[in-house]
Amino acid sequence: MRDLAKLSVPILAFFFVAGLVFWAYPEGGAPARQIGIGLGWAGCAMLLASLFLALREPRLAPLLGGLENMYGWHHRLGMAAYIALLAHPLLLAGASLPKAPREAWELLSPFSESWPVWTGWLSLLLLMFGLGATFATRLRYQIRRPLHAALGVAVLVGLLHLILLGIDEPVTPILFVSSALLAWRFMRADWGLGASPYVVCSVARVSPNAVEVSLAPLGEAIAAKPGQFALVAFQSSRRFKGCSEFHPFTVSSVDGVSGFRIAVKALGDCTRNIQSIEPGVPARVQGAFGEFLADPAPTPQYWIAGGVGITPFLALLRAGRLDSPTTLIYLYRSGADALFVDELRAHAARWPKLTLLLKATGNEPMDPESVLPAEKQIGKGEFWLCGPPPMVETFARFLRRRGVAYRRMHFENFGPL
Repeated sequence: MRDLAKLSVPILAFFFVAGLVFWAYPEGGAPARQIGIGLGWAGCAMLLASLFLALREPRLAPLLGGLENMYGWHHRLGMAAYIALLAHPLLLAGASLPKAPREAWELLSPFSESWPVWTGWLSLLLLMFGLGATFATRLRYQIRRPLHAALGVAVLVGLLHLILLGIDEPVTPILFVSSALLAWRFMRADWGLGASPYVVCSVARVSPNAVEVSLAPLGEAIAAKPGQFALVAFQSSRRFKGCSEFHPFTVSSVDGVSGFRIAVKALGDCTRNIQSIEPGVPARVQGAFGEFLADPAPTPQYWIAGGVGITPFLALLRAGRLDSPTTLIYLYRSGADALFVDELRAHAARWPKLTLLLKATGNEPMDPESVLPAEKQIGKGEFWLCGPPPMVETFARFLRRRGVAYRRMHFENFGPL
């Protein structure tokens, strides 16, 4: 069922893009001009679909294969739209070039005294900045986020480009829908109007550079489960200055009906600031999202965690759910980076089906063969990986070489959304 939900996004996007292109495709003219116009409408449709997939709604995400699947297709459609829209003016100019080179130049020249041309190129430049920010992971979050928001502005400028060309009839409803999607995302997700109010109940130091924060609802509570994550924005209090930005944190424990805990490791400016958080700090919470560790198959389980990636597995152990023989492999650079080790040992002593392997890797690359069992044993297992992307990629490649089918590997990508 989850696989079908994941496939629904590309299927729906394909029919939406194909339908709009089919409706707007010109009947006459040079083939290059027809294709150029078709690519323009295809880019417009893909951007609109990309905006829809940027919505961060807990009830919508499961229907579309989860928030991570939505964001993945949001990025793919944005990139495909940029390529289509970049080819759009080139093909239009190419169609005019043999007979009217001056007209072809006016279609491409940024110095042309034409508002439609200017707005078209401005939309492409904004798309370039927005997509560049997506892949520039070394940029600070405070810089990358507004640059990525240029994608939304690019959509509106692109629609203005169509209006200036005199294409009013289909563009007006598209402009309305695009503006509504941008406003919905901005107000509900970025401003937090769709978030639930919470408060910090307690803070526990779990390593020199990590804390576990317990949160309790002040109103409607989110329905968090082990393996899920929530987006949390900590506000300011009398002695704590919050960064007020929503960041994803994996649930480390579900406390009763409504409360939950998250482990926060100092990895950036905001998470370093959270190390000094105290009880009473207000927070806004969106979620919960994700289906990691949901409904595992009744086969031997292998949990592979790196650093703070131990949190979803810890949440499941704390919930008292361990139905199959399970091997938990926990990797960390040094003892100072290891979280909840004593508790993990206590769980291993409590659960006869749980085998715990703790491994300090240091600064050297991890060799999966040194911690995974023989090939015959892992051939029937199911693998769950959570940790830094390089670690996850290393183990995934190793498992594929060992003949483990991709469908038996499950990932919680520990990166920014």
